Amino acid sequence: MSLRKINTVLAAAFILFILWFGTEYILSPGTTAPDYGLPSWPSGDGGGFLVIKGIRDVVLALVLGILLVTGHRRALGWVLLVEALAAYGDMTNVLAHHGSVATALGVHCLTATLMVVNGLLIMHETRNVATAPATPAPQLA
Repeated sequence: MSLRKINTVLAAAFILFILWFGTEYILSPGTTAPDYGLPSWPSGDGGGFLVIKGIRDVVLALVLGILLVTGHRRALGWVLLVEALAAYGDMTNVLAHHGSVATALGVHCLTATLMVVNGLLIMHETRNVATAPATPAPQLA
């Protein structure tokens, strides 16, 4: 299997995973929240922040999906690298609030690191793509 196909399958898997997880937070934040790794449910009307996380994840997945479907592979690599920061941020949030270290590292950190690897592989795949030579515009007589 070519590097391009492997990268495409990995990117598509990330897109589907992030889209599914984000949708779960929007539709049923109460049952999805414990999987995030924090030790307790938000007090008061804090559940709305979980829906915000879901919306963020859906948007992140849609951006990746658009880049994959339209064939903007180099941009896809860059965006994977940048979006990994959201998962590293989730890891940091869980650790800072005395949540599950196993979830912080096994879910958030692992996801972020795999996104970085996928992004770097796509950047490697596209590094030798030469820009088309500029052709002079036809001259009017």
